[in-house]
Amino acid sequence: MMLNKKRETIHNIYSTNLGIKKSEKVLIFSDGYNKQLKNIGKLTAEIGSFFTEHIKYIEFKPTGCHGTEPPENIWKEAFGDIAIQKLLQENLLQPLLVKKISDSQMQAIKKIIKLFRNEAVDVIIALSYFSTSHTRFRDLLNEICKTRYASMPLFDEAMLTGAMGVDWKRMSQRIKEIVSKVNKSETIEISTPQGTMITLSRQGRKVHADTGLITEPGSFSNLPAGEVYLAPLEGTAQGLLVIEWAPTRKLNKPIYLSVEKGMVVNIEGNEEYVDYLKGKFSEKKENRNIAELGIGTNDKAMRPDNILEAEKILGTVHIALGDNSSFGGEVKTSFHQDFVFFEPTVTLISKKGNRDLLMKDGQIINNI
Repeated sequence: MMLNKKRETIHNIYSTNLGIKKSEKVLIFSDGYNKQLKNIGKLTAEIGSFFTEHIKYIEFKPTGCHGTEPPENIWKEAFGDIAIQKLLQENLLQPLLVKKISDSQMQAIKKIIKLFRNEAVDVIIALSYFSTSHTRFRDLLNEICKTRYASMPLFDEAMLTGAMGVDWKRMSQRIKEIVSKVNKSETIEISTPQGTMITLSRQGRKVHADTGLITEPGSFSNLPAGEVYLAPLEGTAQGLLVIEWAPTRKLNKPIYLSVEKGMVVNIEGNEEYVDYLKGKFSEKKENRNIAELGIGTNDKAMRPDNILEAEKILGTVHIALGDNSSFGGEVKTSFHQDFVFFEPTVTLISKKGNRDLLMKDGQIINNI
């Protein structure tokens, strides 16, 4: 019975979330991080063969960090051999993979990708443990090739019978209403009972909707889905973040991040995860950037111990560090890490200073 439910959910990914057509080319990849992800990837490919004959499953070595570009062979499978060979000939691929690319080089890359865009796949199902959401790989596929992209990092079997069971249309309407409210703000203020207090600017930044409905050309979403998110204006975030959950576990003790002018300037806490973050901060100053503010909208998402699902929990917010270049920001780095905050109060402040309460202690105002 449980297997049937899981197969039904994967079937719905193709029919409801992606709207696959028989003629479309689908690429599924996993980084083989664990056996469960491999099994889900293979099952997803098996079920997908009933929807299209043009489907391929491939594995690669884990990159070790969210936001790192996938390896060269995945680029070839996604964009086609000709486009990637051209990038190699022009010495553009390697700096692209390590995110050390100039604006002029990026324009040259886009020109090549556009020239051979018809060779690209129509759909990506990214089942790698480490997220490819915040990569140029995903951005170029969406923007230029109009590939539809389902990003499923840290995905596990429990999600097939949990958060993936959300009413997609109802959640989409909820997201639409929240986007409308956030779009009217210029400054956003977040506080939690645990001590987080931070303000940041939305000025000039697009508010994105993660609905899980990936049927339009160039559309992108996590699965499970359910968030409203944006890249805060660099240099504007000010305050204190009190982190109680790492991406896959509750911390033994809270970690305190002091934020000034959009960057983490100090980290404190008696927890081993502090050492990991300090290591990332020492690698590159851009890893300290306040990269994202997200608002969870999925009423079927429950688990706090898996960041893919946790950041979607209705009535939470998440704030990320590092790269935001793939969704409207200006910071490029091979690091993007989200942290979820529970029971938040979120206040939207307009350009004229008017304050509108979006969320109070984790409850969406007016039952959106």
